[in-house]
Amino acid sequence: MARLDGEHMRVGQLEVRFYADRGHTDGHADVYEVIIPAGAKVPVAHHHVDVDEVITGLEGVVTYRVGDETFEVRPGEVAYSPRGVPHHFANLHSGTARMLITATPGRMGPEYFREVAEVVGAGGPPDPVKIKAVMNKYGLEPVPPTPA
Repeated sequence: MARLDGEHMRVGQLEVRFYADRGHTDGHADVYEVIIPAGAKVPVAHHHVDVDEVITGLEGVVTYRVGDETFEVRPGEVAYSPRGVPHHFANLHSGTARMLITATPGRMGPEYFREVAEVVGAGGPPDPVKIKAVMNKYGLEPVPPTPA
């Protein structure tokens, strides 16, 4: 058993804390926490080409959309986002929300979030072409927003 002290980083208005990545799990999973302030700007709706995600609510309420279904994930509740299905999340409530994400197989790692943070933190509005290029590099495909 090894203690995992993962990377902690800011990506725009979000915080991401990595607990394990493909290097720790022999490629099987990325496990990380996302901390979402109320009303924070969040990633665009997207789907993963080859990754499934299990989302566990830790604090607050995360509004989650998977495919055509929108629901709220509260502490202790779990949602599933299968590969190829568009999804999106937001914190529409007052107070901070936190969720734990287990993504299988491990594909993005902290590298993805570091690269997105670099584009978002470059000054001015984020360049959508550069964001899309980073997303595509790690198997994410942005999708047009769908009505709620």
